[in-house]
Amino acid sequence: MPLGKHQSQIVARLVAQERLLQEQADAIDARPDELNGDALERVLQEEMHITPWQLLEAKAHVLRLAPYNVARHRVTQATFERLTTAFCEEHAVLPLGMAGDIFLLAVVNGFDEGVATKVTEITGRRVVRLLVREKDLRDKFSKTQERVSAGFSDVVQQIGAEFGHVADATEDELTNEESGPIIELANRIIEEAYYCGTSDIHIEPQEKDMVVRYRVDGVCHERLRLPAKVGPALVARLKIMCNLDIAERRLPQDGRIVFKQFTKQNLDLDLRVSTAPLNYGEGVVMRILDKQKTTLPLPALGFTEENLVKYRDCIRQPYGMILHCGPTGSGKSMTLYSALNEVNTPDIVVRTAEDPIEYTLPGLNQMQMHRQIGLTFASALRAFLRQDPDIILVGEIRDRETANIAVEAALTGHLLISTLHTNDAPSTVARLTDMGVEPFMISSSLLCVCAQRLMRRVCKTCRVPYEPEGREQAILEKAIGWSGQIFRANPKGCAKCGGSGYKGRVGIHELMITNEELVEAINKEMESAELKKIAMRGGMKTLHQDSMLKVKDGVTTLAEAISTVPPDM
Repeated sequence: MPLGKHQSQIVARLVAQERLLQEQADAIDARPDELNGDALERVLQEEMHITPWQLLEAKAHVLRLAPYNVARHRVTQATFERLTTAFCEEHAVLPLGMAGDIFLLAVVNGFDEGVATKVTEITGRRVVRLLVREKDLRDKFSKTQERVSAGFSDVVQQIGAEFGHVADATEDELTNEESGPIIELANRIIEEAYYCGTSDIHIEPQEKDMVVRYRVDGVCHERLRLPAKVGPALVARLKIMCNLDIAERRLPQDGRIVFKQFTKQNLDLDLRVSTAPLNYGEGVVMRILDKQKTTLPLPALGFTEENLVKYRDCIRQPYGMILHCGPTGSGKSMTLYSALNEVNTPDIVVRTAEDPIEYTLPGLNQMQMHRQIGLTFASALRAFLRQDPDIILVGEIRDRETANIAVEAALTGHLLISTLHTNDAPSTVARLTDMGVEPFMISSSLLCVCAQRLMRRVCKTCRVPYEPEGREQAILEKAIGWSGQIFRANPKGCAKCGGSGYKGRVGIHELMITNEELVEAINKEMESAELKKIAMRGGMKTLHQDSMLKVKDGVTTLAEAISTVPPDM
């Protein structure tokens, strides 16, 4: 039985490249039964000294693919944003990033063209495959898994405790913020949080313990429990990392950790740090700002088709004010950056005033606020107005001065985008009025208000279909006039969702676009409830209605939607 067609072509290619002698090729042809499959590769490398890269190049040439050395590729959290780790491991593929509109995919099996079709369906992008060695790809997965599952047992033992049980550590080791184990513990907490997809790290002192919790997909999970006397040293270490005053324990402090200088993992991320004096000691909350993470395109944020068309029209207006409202962690910053990324072209000048700068986008002129030296949103806005920008982004409207300057900017030929802390879109008008902005100024400048929340996605692998009845059916029919099959989360979960039944999050939006009737109502200083009715007559879907549309589409569950936003009254 002769060698397979592709195996013969690989051998011929190696001969053509003068990496294999014709006599060696003839010797291989004389042993067809022994040298099929993996045996041929083993003989080529071990007996005929063909390097792994030379063999990969020959394979790629035969398959008409480009070879790629995936061993040099750095895997980050952003690697698995579009394709899950489970999918990649199952199909032996790895996302390599984007090249324009093309999705680059490392593959082991160059014969399987079906996987590219599946990836195109998932990502909506044209896929170009690059051939890689199976061993290199598996090494990437194993190293990623090691990072996620490394845990804390070794470093906890170093500081003398096993998840809360005091052992043989000395008092100095437990209270010295410059001791090796404390430094290692602080780094490990941040590293593991990053690899677990955590958005916020909570370090909370209790009477007998120091508790570390991670917020993943909007839900907090306890990750570690340490002896209470470890707490002060850990908090002091974190304060040293962000240049805060370790002697001041009575007042809240805010800082920033540039983590790249403290870790050997080569993680390019920053952390926004806030400390606060609590009843059992100082607590710390850290928001992870991943510099390697790119903004998502607007269609990936959860906008309905109708809202997406309206919102895109607003961000292309030459002047006016666009406000995003919602609590901390509702996805406002990501939406703002995605909007700017869409309109950011060489002919547009964009200035941003941020605290902190969460994502760095090419082509944007971004300014970090420093309240200690008087660089506030208001002072930044005044400076921007003298610099002839087309679009101004203000991180947050917090006070009367900033609100008035923002409205003036929107009225004088600038498109101003900012955020505000209100519960829904109509109440934003009342909030601006409370800040001292005249109603006629609000109605003249406001283009739209987008209230938003983040809601957990139900796991597509293990979700359970069912027909809603009773109150569930009534809620759906009242909100969107529809009832039919929906999904609930599997209480046992699966490997893909880590047993939670949910994986990832999606945005829900309440987009209030100004119209003549709404402008007149704002000028008459009508109540928020009346503004809401007028906006709904103009086509606005409330947060609750938008969440029910996500339930209808199988994106989330009714229980998750109701827990995120209560039904409309």
